[in-house]
Amino acid sequence: MAEPVLVEVCVDSVTSALAAQRGGAQRIELCSDLFEGGVTPSLGLLAVVRSKVSIGLHVIIRPRPGDFCYSDEELECMRRDIEVAKKQSADGVVLGVLGEDGGVDVRRTRHLVEWARPMAVTFHRAFDTSPDLFRALEEVCATGADRILTSGGEQECRDGVRTVAQLVKSARGRTTIMAAGRIGVQDAPAIIEGTGVREIHVGLATPVANSMPHPNSRRLSLGKAPEHGFQRTQVLEESVRDLVRAISSGAETKLD
Repeated sequence: MAEPVLVEVCVDSVTSALAAQRGGAQRIELCSDLFEGGVTPSLGLLAVVRSKVSIGLHVIIRPRPGDFCYSDEELECMRRDIEVAKKQSADGVVLGVLGEDGGVDVRRTRHLVEWARPMAVTFHRAFDTSPDLFRALEEVCATGADRILTSGGEQECRDGVRTVAQLVKSARGRTTIMAAGRIGVQDAPAIIEGTGVREIHVGLATPVANSMPHPNSRRLSLGKAPEHGFQRTQVLEESVRDLVRAISSGAETKLD
């Protein structure tokens, strides 16, 4: 019998973290600024989430939006944020450092992996921006990271199923391949079956109503992206529960 599939949900608030836990997720990835792909959350957010959830908690360590080629000063920020995560009893961190050629910066990433121990380390979707995913796989393995988050280099995982399956085979158990990339209730079972992964990473964010619908909030945007304005999203408990149920039903159907 195949081992159960672990569901990790990406969250950016205490409310979403609690919803993920109640919905049946086994782990959360905690971020801030998901409109920019996620950056390191504040100490306050991390501390409160850790005090409220008992499932696995991994913290993204990304000092800024944009590319993944960092200066020495940014690497120092990452090192200090890893130390904060460790002191707050996080179970793992999620990070990635690339070189100017787009390949994995093995030396710098290995340093961060070693600094993070005994926490688990996931190499995030910076991996998918590398020009050669199979070379990048070997490079990540050389860093000692425990898993790779990937869509197979595609925007959506369903378009990268074949590549993810090949990465699972090429990894040969040296690191875990975790599927990601706009995975939803409808396609999760097929992605799991088609790739052979035993861990998936999902967003499941749902837009929620603006809690301060004043007239000026329709004319004024305080961020760099006016289309986002005061927009908020949230993970809903029922969305997580539906996903977990779909995965379970898919596994049962396969066994039958």
